[in-house]
Amino acid sequence: MSPDALRVLGMVLAAGLAAGAIVLAAPRGRALCMLAAFVVTPVLLVAEIWETPQLAEVRSRPGLAIAATALALLALGGLAALFARRPGLLAALAVGALPFRIPVEAAGATASLLVPLYGVIGAGVLAWAVPRLRAARDSEDARPSRTLERLLAATVVLYALQAAYSSDVEKALEQLIFFYVPFALLFSLLRELEWSQRRLIACLWVLVGLALVFAVIGFVEYQTRELLLNPKVIASNQVEEYFRVNSLFFDPNIYGRFLAMVMIALATVLLWARAPRTLALTVAALAVLWGGLVLTLSQSSFAGLLAGLLVLTALRFHVRWVSAAAAAAVVAALIAVLAFPGALRLDLGSSESIDRATSGRVDLMRGGLELARERPLTGWGAGAFQQEYRRRQDSSSERAVSASHTIPITVAAEQGIVGLAVYLALLAAALARLLRGASAWPARAAVAAGFVALVVHTWLYAAFLEDPMTWTLLGVGVALARHRRVVPPEGQEAIAASAATAPPRPRAAAGS
Repeated sequence: MSPDALRVLGMVLAAGLAAGAIVLAAPRGRALCMLAAFVVTPVLLVAEIWETPQLAEVRSRPGLAIAATALALLALGGLAALFARRPGLLAALAVGALPFRIPVEAAGATASLLVPLYGVIGAGVLAWAVPRLRAARDSEDARPSRTLERLLAATVVLYALQAAYSSDVEKALEQLIFFYVPFALLFSLLRELEWSQRRLIACLWVLVGLALVFAVIGFVEYQTRELLLNPKVIASNQVEEYFRVNSLFFDPNIYGRFLAMVMIALATVLLWARAPRTLALTVAALAVLWGGLVLTLSQSSFAGLLAGLLVLTALRFHVRWVSAAAAAAVVAALIAVLAFPGALRLDLGSSESIDRATSGRVDLMRGGLELARERPLTGWGAGAFQQEYRRRQDSSSERAVSASHTIPITVAAEQGIVGLAVYLALLAAALARLLRGASAWPARAAVAAGFVALVVHTWLYAAFLEDPMTWTLLGVGVALARHRRVVPPEGQEAIAASAATAPPRPRAAAGS
């Protein structure tokens, strides 16, 4: 059997286990799948990098490797024991680990991996799964899967299966073991938590604190004209007239996405809160984060933020307000483009000018669409966009990209109509689950608006299911959607800052 065939078999196994953790009804079944996926994924990774110089050096010192592994497992076990006693800590640490990517070199390439988040996920899996496997029988009610969960599971499995005919199986394997499988486990863990008011507020504090720190670092970068990370952005800043900051992120667009998501959460507090002190602090934080977002010059982040704010407006007030605001924004944008193209350095008659104004997205989209037309049904295979785009464009590996910067086009090119249909169905199911009844609970409104903002961002950039924020929003949103309450319009007016994250109470209790 060829190495690629073995890789695909391993991927299908890992994807199947992740899918089981999402869709199985019995807690013991979910627990078994989670633990198995937790074991299989690192095994696949080690097998993939076994012949690399980095691992060869580790193999040459087996004693040190065993000691390091034992220490890591001990730390993981200690963290799992802490999570078992205090589940709320899992929520706070998972949210806090979302932004932190660590450069890891392997096979001659450097990848930015969410190593701290992987540790939190691993400990969370142990804390949740082990007690349920040790129990004599299932002590909890079964949780039947719904359409959203089935589509998430189908997406992961389909991605693994479509690696079978990919021209870049290694890339598909990386995507699966670094993103799809661990984030599926993250979704399962967050879905199982009870999201109390205290937990939601703690996570909000963590996100706002991190965002403010990142923004301050971005201000320092802009003032000193020196970036801390990403040589590509550093080189770009040296030749362009503008200067983009990325704080502690490797990509200004991912940095901007994070700031936009936190700003949407704060905007939710601003719309629902009434306490003057809460309003003042929220406005101050939003002002700082807006300054940080402006310095990223991330077009996709601005678009995502606008979309999220429009959703919040519709949920808090009425859809007619959104229609008016959207119409005004479209008119203002058209006036700016048509009346002042010179100020925007935009030549409407030149595709090259438009491509330059959109940071090369037009060419990437055109190339992705051409790839999709060549193999419309099944696409070129999971993870194959970079290889096939380079082949078609006769581009060097340095100039090649891993995605079209428009997720639907990337999906169509790699996975064809089949994958695109699953993707669109997943979006529809997610939006239906998150938006239905979201206006009755500000915490749900924030999650729904954040998800819409993220989706819009991925249409202009990349990384949908490859971003842990997607799975986090879905996991929290599904957990919150299990609660139901109906609040009349006059009752919503009385919601204070503390209620912005409070879980719903039964209607009878609310009126007592």
